[in-house]
Amino acid sequence: MTDHPDAVLRLWGRQLYERQGEPLAWAEGVLAATGRPLAAVTSAMSGRFDVLADSSTDRAWLLFRTVAKLAANLRADGRYDADVGTRIGPLALRLGELEPLLAARLGNALGHLPDGPTSLVTVYADELSENRTMRLRAIDALLEWAEFGHPQARAALSEVASDHRIQDVTVWTKALNRIALFGDANVEPGLLRALADTGHRGVRWSALACAELGLRRAVPLITALLEHPDPMVREGACEALGILEEPAAVPALAARLSDETSWVRSRAALALGHIGGDRALAVLWQAMLECRNPKAGHLASAIAAFGPPVVEDLMALTTDPDPDLRALACRALGSIADDRALPALESLAAYDLARTTLGGLVATAAKEGLQTARRIRARSAST
Repeated sequence: MTDHPDAVLRLWGRQLYERQGEPLAWAEGVLAATGRPLAAVTSAMSGRFDVLADSSTDRAWLLFRTVAKLAANLRADGRYDADVGTRIGPLALRLGELEPLLAARLGNALGHLPDGPTSLVTVYADELSENRTMRLRAIDALLEWAEFGHPQARAALSEVASDHRIQDVTVWTKALNRIALFGDANVEPGLLRALADTGHRGVRWSALACAELGLRRAVPLITALLEHPDPMVREGACEALGILEEPAAVPALAARLSDETSWVRSRAALALGHIGGDRALAVLWQAMLECRNPKAGHLASAIAAFGPPVVEDLMALTTDPDPDLRALACRALGSIADDRALPALESLAAYDLARTTLGGLVATAAKEGLQTARRIRARSAST
């Protein structure tokens, strides 16, 4: 199987081993398929490592030692090193390449080879219709195979994403969390249908999946979720609209800056920063000036996302009579790391001993801004 990347073989070996209901019996079968004498197989399965002291030219030595270690671990205290078992499959394949006469016997003993109609991907795709425990294991395995580009795994996952009505919500959300691995135009109708089902527990993940795939038809449905009673759904809708960078959503996101839940307010500000543009900036600026609260760091961070064009306005804010606004300006300027702001931050760090409404010093906020700016500049210089 020289055409398989090492990572794919390791994944196949792990999943093959995890599927064994009786790993010792399976390991013994693989060991017997190497053609060693029965006495040697029995000794190895008993954990007698002395029988493995063969010459370095014995190409079955590593496989024997691995299986023997597995047996010893299993029989010791009930715990075992799973990594040992996962190497059996790849080692057996390697041995079959080195000794072609053994390849067929080893393949039969392993049970499933990495490719072909009896592959583990086929098995896992079939398990999506089994009980919940098996479905969860299957979806994890298929996602790993999809990461390596296996077309059958991607097709199975696409089928899962296409109809939320017949899926366990955990299976559904696991698939949608990795939608970029397999999503295409075929899943759009199913995702839009799920997005419209606002009572479904996975509607938040539906919004994020649509955003990940750049489905513009989803924008009105996602925007409507900003009024959802569940704050997690509102937060997910904010994130999705930020990913889509949807300018039409600015007014609806602006309303979420006053949301009763802090993390929704923060996510709405972040989304506005991602969207950009004059309208989004004006909304954020107004919110920060009206809020006048040192806890509104999310607004400062969102404004900082606009970069150098806002530096002069923020520098002007460092002379505002309100210590809270000066502190917020320091944090935003630190995140931008513009040369023009450094002298102002250094001056505030040295001399501004005014306290914010939370009791902190403006000087402390300025020092933190300087530290942030220096980290950003050092990181930029190193890259």
